[in-house]
Amino acid sequence: ILLQSRLRSYLKRNDLTMSTLPNPNNITFSDDLPPFLEYQGQDSFFGGSPPLSQAVGYIVVLGFGALFSVITTCLVMMEKYFGSGKEITSESFNTAGRMIKTGLTASVIVSQWTWAATLLQSSNVAWAYGVSGPFWYASGATIQVLLFGVLAISLKKVAPSAHTVCEIVNARWGRTAHKTFLFFSFAANIIVTSMLLLGGAATVEALTGVDYRLASFLIPWGVILYTASGGLKATFLASYIHTVIIFAVLITMIFVVYVKVYSSDQIYAFLDQTVSYTQEDCEFIFSSGDKSFYEKGTYACGPVSGNNSGSYLTMLSADGLMFGIINIVGNFGTVFVDQSYWQSAIAARPSSAARGYLLGGICWFAIPFSLATSLGLASTALQLPITASEAGAGLVPPAVATHLLGDSGAVLILVMLFMAIVSTGSAESIAVSSLVAYDIYREYFNPDATGAQILKVSRIVIVVFGLFMGCFSLALFEIGLNLGWVYLFMGVVIGSAVAPLWFMMTWKGASGTGAVIAAWSGLVLALTAWLVAAQIQSGEITVATLGSNEVMLTGNLVAIFTSAIIHVVYSMFIDKTDYDFSELDKNITLVEQDMSGLGAEQQDPEELDKAYKWISRRGYVLTLLLIFIWPLASVPAGKFTESYFAFWVLIAIAWGFGAAIVITVLPLLESQDEILTVLGGMFGACCGKKKDSTEEEEVPLSKEVGDEEDVVKKVDEEGEVEVVAEA
Repeated sequence: ILLQSRLRSYLKRNDLTMSTLPNPNNITFSDDLPPFLEYQGQDSFFGGSPPLSQAVGYIVVLGFGALFSVITTCLVMMEKYFGSGKEITSESFNTAGRMIKTGLTASVIVSQWTWAATLLQSSNVAWAYGVSGPFWYASGATIQVLLFGVLAISLKKVAPSAHTVCEIVNARWGRTAHKTFLFFSFAANIIVTSMLLLGGAATVEALTGVDYRLASFLIPWGVILYTASGGLKATFLASYIHTVIIFAVLITMIFVVYVKVYSSDQIYAFLDQTVSYTQEDCEFIFSSGDKSFYEKGTYACGPVSGNNSGSYLTMLSADGLMFGIINIVGNFGTVFVDQSYWQSAIAARPSSAARGYLLGGICWFAIPFSLATSLGLASTALQLPITASEAGAGLVPPAVATHLLGDSGAVLILVMLFMAIVSTGSAESIAVSSLVAYDIYREYFNPDATGAQILKVSRIVIVVFGLFMGCFSLALFEIGLNLGWVYLFMGVVIGSAVAPLWFMMTWKGASGTGAVIAAWSGLVLALTAWLVAAQIQSGEITVATLGSNEVMLTGNLVAIFTSAIIHVVYSMFIDKTDYDFSELDKNITLVEQDMSGLGAEQQDPEELDKAYKWISRRGYVLTLLLIFIWPLASVPAGKFTESYFAFWVLIAIAWGFGAAIVITVLPLLESQDEILTVLGGMFGACCGKKKDSTEEEEVPLSKEVGDEEDVVKKVDEEGEVEVVAEA
């Protein structure tokens, strides 16, 4: 009854012979052997009919989109009528009042940074490289958020009135640089949204049978509705709900894999067994009748090339390390060049920006690390018939969840994925709308644009961008690109903009001309190196040869390092400058006279300096820990022992549960006063009480930029002006 190769392994592992073989009826798949017989003769996991009906797909894609649109719109309206009582202006639409607290800032960072790739690609690299994959995905994409906290405080110090990163570029370096970095910012937004739709549409089709082309158009609508309605604040509120749901599914999957169904010791034994098979064994396992469909690299079977002892249970993985470097370089681009992260920094109150980014980065680490350590490693341990193309499309988590929990598991992964797509998608939509409204419409077409006009343009752009991305993702599908390919490629395109933007906020000697030359030169050199590397390695240039790890690594490294070198050399030896950062904010003007988050208390230089030192020390130390100390400490272990792997899994479980608790509870605790105010207002309205008309309304503040000084003035009811603060 048992396959020949499995039987040999089972006998050896349990010190048995044929004469002492127990009754086959007493051997259960979950306890003694991976569930290979269940899929015998199946050449792919999702090759047959999808586990869920199309109706479920439409309910999730359309129903959840409509549901969250209603929920977030209601929350914004409740806060407006029963809380602050403020109208939605263009400033509040694009900056959320610049007063977001630490917990919600962290939640938003987690939500924005949790792409479809975070859930899908992280498990793909676990399927391919073993334990090193989840670690390098998590650490290689966490340090950027930690270090961006330094830029967030720098922004609060030198450009607190800014709406977009390109607005800051224009204020310091002028229009040529402005147009250059507009290109890179739009490229970042388009690449990130492409990955959302590529991974999302492929998973929706695999799980429900809904055509990926239709899914590509339907998915953005859930984002469009509530983002266009409530702006950045609606995005933040929705992001909190999405993050809570993502963590709920995350801890469910961790519990199922390592507590309910298996243990770390069983997964360890199964992973050991997977790499013990010879070529002949693998051909026998992946066969139907007398015909084998096994090809090396197509399925997880046999030793892992480039790994210590050919094992999945080691950090000594050449390909894993290579992926880690690509991941680090590429994700610097998608954080530092992506307007959505600058927008979150703009929205946060100064005292919360540093802590919010640090806490968000630490909590986000748990999502790819814990999820891929459970679902990703389980996929190879159980030897599910997942093909390399399915893994590249991000179908490892839904395959394992479907196997373990049936239709319920498929639904959970689908919901989790949809939460990631709409949360990041809404952030990208509002980011693009801000860039178009402030950096194109207001800068080049209507310098005297009113708040109402900015608001109208922002909402129109959100709708148009959603439709455009549906078409663009279809084009990528037709070309033959998948989630994994685009993920590795992103650093080649936008990596050259990273160093100039960092220098813009931290180095007074950074040249604007040098920034433009560095960004464009880095892009050209990166694309050239990428193409040449593919030709040298494979002798031809195709989508497949361009997507190899070595070729992508070459392009990513050339992009970020040549740009940095060119900018530094040009600034130090050709175009020396000594910029006065105190002049930067004077070149940025507000549309409406809304100074919330810009008062003297929020702009205290001493407090900002303390915050800068606080985030700098912790950001650099944690970066050093995640990129060097932790992986180097794992090197002496070589191939993990059973106890070492158990400790590794324990860290993943504890981190996942701890992050879930913090990210769920902290925003509620910090916002309890606002929540109680809204609930009290609702209760009063239900009881027929009206708001006292004699209540003193909030005094509007305005900012005026003069030739010699900035002053903040208070306008009373008679129109008299009183200076209340001087910059």
